[in-house]
Amino acid sequence: MKKNFDVIIIGAGSVGVPIALNLAQEKFSVLVIEGLASPGQGQNKKAIGGIRATHSDKAKIHISLESIDVFSSWKDMYGEDIEWQSNGYSFPAYTDDHEKMLKDLLKIQKSYGLNIDWISNEEFLRIAPGVNPDGLRGSTFSPDDGSASPYLALNYFYFRSMEYGASYVFKEEVTDILHERNGYTVKTHANKSYSARFIINAAGNNARQIGNLVGLDIPVVPDSHEGGITDAVQHFFDPMIVDLRPAKNSKNYYFYQRPEGQVIFCITPEPPIVGTDRRATSVFLPQVTQRMLELFPRLMNLKVRRTWRGQYPTTPDGFPILGETKLDGFYLAVGMCGQGFMLGPGIGKLFARLFSNSLSNDDKDNLKSLNLYRNFGAEEKFK
Repeated sequence: MKKNFDVIIIGAGSVGVPIALNLAQEKFSVLVIEGLASPGQGQNKKAIGGIRATHSDKAKIHISLESIDVFSSWKDMYGEDIEWQSNGYSFPAYTDDHEKMLKDLLKIQKSYGLNIDWISNEEFLRIAPGVNPDGLRGSTFSPDDGSASPYLALNYFYFRSMEYGASYVFKEEVTDILHERNGYTVKTHANKSYSARFIINAAGNNARQIGNLVGLDIPVVPDSHEGGITDAVQHFFDPMIVDLRPAKNSKNYYFYQRPEGQVIFCITPEPPIVGTDRRATSVFLPQVTQRMLELFPRLMNLKVRRTWRGQYPTTPDGFPILGETKLDGFYLAVGMCGQGFMLGPGIGKLFARLFSNSLSNDDKDNLKSLNLYRNFGAEEKFK
């Protein structure tokens, strides 16, 4: 393998691989360095597969709309089934506050091109029959949102990126980054060195440590979330259902039914569980199933196949950190807050335009709002 590249990407996960794919398509020579044994072995394989543009700000909506375009057209484009389904996302409201918040956000979301509407409780119960109707005020519903297999999608992105010329090295942890006159030299624990004009930090949980190697303080801290999946049953509801109501030790939870019939689910702990402990707990399943059954009693007799624990590399405001830094040629694609899988393809396209000097005005605005040097005073409503 050669040692000199246009771009070195650190991290072969949900974001690093799609960036490599898009840069390679633009004829950049790309090397991806990954400490694990193969792509997607960090947090990508722990994602539940939801893909939405239903966010609360322009930048993430734009990026996610591009991602949805990639996911939804992949099979037609390449003939490879990534299990994409346009099952939609729903945010049912059971309180006045949530109804007002969702309807207020609806105006913003529609202004940025999101296909989303408020549906009545009767309409919601038609797409999710059996949901508890007591106190239900209605729901937002975005039918173009959907889901895909994180395993299949990332592996197809990986193989396709290599066809376009991207290179990868695995089981090599980055130990040093030297900023030199004409770029950077990256050293790994395998006593190997690679050079490039540009570096992209897409290191997920390790984003802060990689930043420290070049003197950047990147405010990304992983916190733990758990998920689970049931045995397959006959299909009986369509959308991803996100219940925003908080409860003891949980901020919200969400679940949907996979194309093969399994129900897959996750919960957002409150307060956050900071750290990188990957061991599943005995707390999660009783906690999340109680909440899910109160909302959707029809789930009662499903058998849980397994649970797992992963991390959300989180920023103070819940938005990712993207783009340039004060170091010439050193870029960030970090802090996805658990949304790397859904954002990755859109970020890949954005970085391809960034590196080929073809950014639109919206792209420039989006990168400015998500750069490292913002004040982190905002808050993502749908973390």
